[in-house]
Amino acid sequence: MEYDVIVVGGGASGLMAAVTAAGRGKRVLLLEKMDQAGRKLRITGKGRCNLTNTSPLRDTLPHIGSDARFLRNAYGRFFNRELMDFFEQRGVELTVERGNRVFPARGKALDIFLALINELEQNPNVTIRKHTTVKSIETFEGQATAVVLERGERIACRHIVLATGGLSYPTTGSTGAGYRMARELGHTVVEPVPSLVALKCQEKIPDELIGFLLKNVQLSLFSSQSSIFNSSIGEMTFVQDGLAGPIVLSASRMATRPLQSGQALSARLDLKPGLTPEQLDRRLQADIDQNGKRIFNDALRLWLPAELIPLALPQLHIEYYKRLHQITGDERRRLGRWLKGVEFTLSGTHDWNEAIVTQGGVSLSEVNPKTMESRLVKGLYLVGELLDLDADTGGYNLQIAFSTGHAAGEAV
Repeated sequence: MEYDVIVVGGGASGLMAAVTAAGRGKRVLLLEKMDQAGRKLRITGKGRCNLTNTSPLRDTLPHIGSDARFLRNAYGRFFNRELMDFFEQRGVELTVERGNRVFPARGKALDIFLALINELEQNPNVTIRKHTTVKSIETFEGQATAVVLERGERIACRHIVLATGGLSYPTTGSTGAGYRMARELGHTVVEPVPSLVALKCQEKIPDELIGFLLKNVQLSLFSSQSSIFNSSIGEMTFVQDGLAGPIVLSASRMATRPLQSGQALSARLDLKPGLTPEQLDRRLQADIDQNGKRIFNDALRLWLPAELIPLALPQLHIEYYKRLHQITGDERRRLGRWLKGVEFTLSGTHDWNEAIVTQGGVSLSEVNPKTMESRLVKGLYLVGELLDLDADTGGYNLQIAFSTGHAAGEAV
């Protein structure tokens, strides 16, 4: 059988490219190396699948790294509202949660996957081959001509969508093979690094803090005392070797490359982001005046969860059993500075097994933003995590995958 388009990879972007092309009457061959397509899609968002964000375009683009303007054309044709309509028309009820994040109403990522795969399986123009690994892409005079499988089989086709994903969650089939194939075809690949991942720190995390969730806090990253990132107010948690949680994951996008290059970075945690230093100092003075007989060790619960006290005491250098009325002005201000800036020395990140997305990929300058077609190889389309595009948590990354996949599916 001859095919109009071969899609290599059955993740979010590949499935959307295949559905879009097949919906326009094209004969589609979807090649998936694993025993099932959509493995990563089915576990994303802890199995709940934050598929997009309802924020307008002007508020969305700042959440995207590299050159977010690359997405303007694709988003102009298929953005959050179109994506939501797509799934709702296929029977998936959606719900919007805090931060404009969109989820399947049943809280199951499987619903998103099934809407895509069922449509493909029911279309007579679509062939899906699992356990099928693509080794290389053949070209002739700058035109894609065929895919060559690992076992030697050659399948001819003049339109090939490369949707092999990045390197995050390798157990789902993400091996970085697409980067290798893109390089072999002459593409520049920005070195991939883990993104949206926990940060390691040099300081020992007290056992009482491991797994503890902090709400309504803010995180900043510093390089040689120069701020390079400020999170929104949100949640974070402590892990055995460092920091995790939503605001940490967003911060990691700015930290991974500097850390891998040996740059010194520190993180500062603001436990009282709603108060200026002056407002906090006035509150501390009032609390100290009203609780003068309490000992410092016990009184810390006025300002901290009990779990944080083992972290605070060794760093504050204030006598544990000192009465509050004995606290000096310098000690009070030291406490205020600590509450506004608990400092951690960063030493690295967790690895690909825990990274939610890949930062880096095929250079955007070598891809047509209207069609996702390679500027170097006619008939080759590059989509999803394979591209040098990544974003904060909140549904932005899956929107990139779906929009770029849709653009390629339209173009073929």
